[in-house]
Amino acid sequence: MSRPGRDDSPDRLYTLTGGRSRSGSAAFDLVTLVVTESDPMPGMQSEHAAILRMCRFPTAVVEIAAELGLPVTVVRILLADLHDTGRISARHPRSSHRLPDPDILEQVLVGLRNL
Repeated sequence: MSRPGRDDSPDRLYTLTGGRSRSGSAAFDLVTLVVTESDPMPGMQSEHAAILRMCRFPTAVVEIAAELGLPVTVVRILLADLHDTGRISARHPRSSHRLPDPDILEQVLVGLRNL
């Protein structure tokens, strides 16, 4: 049993990316949040238009790939196209560099053990 979107039609994927196999940009990893900066335009590639409609609110790259049923590598190429033309913006989710206070963690652990 094959996974959906995997080798279903390599020719289709080749066409979607214009024959490219890499985006040439490291801006998009699986958790990068993508937000639309403009509306889809007539004549635009359907996958590009779908991404613009989908990303009106911050959406992770992996969610976009799942929704489109395309491999992440292909979606990264499509996103790089849109990013290069200023139609989307991308940012990484905020990460907390502050670790919780160890005393609080210990109190939580003790509380969980007492349950």
